[in-house]
Amino acid sequence: QVQLVESGGGLVQAGGSLRLSCAASGRTFSRYAMGWFRQAPGKEREFVAGISWNGYSTYYTDSVKGRFTISRDNAKNTVYLQMNSLKPEDTAVYYCAAKATYLGMRYDSLNDYDYWGQGTQVTVSS
Repeated sequence: QVQLVESGGGLVQAGGSLRLSCAASGRTFSRYAMGWFRQAPGKEREFVAGISWNGYSTYYTDSVKGRFTISRDNAKNTVYLQMNSLKPEDTAVYYCAAKATYLGMRYDSLNDYDYWGQGTQVTVSS
């Protein structure tokens, strides 16, 4: 089992940047594929970015390609989401999620993931 804690959210102006972090407990972080999701008020939770257990494979939803970068440091049990050129429509609660797998497949559905963090708020002002 793994516990996830997100941090790094906040208020930023449009065009600005934020880096989210997700710290995982336990010694088996490297066995998990990781994902970032977000949920805006009144909307369903949606996939943002994912990364394989070894970091070799990364993938994104179209709306964030070229602006967001997902990465991980298995030695620090942490996954990151670097968000640049932020837009007001990026405003949401951002969640990280973990899936126990060594397969380098694309996991972009809520049901793919086994564990979730509590979320961190990102607000982008216009």
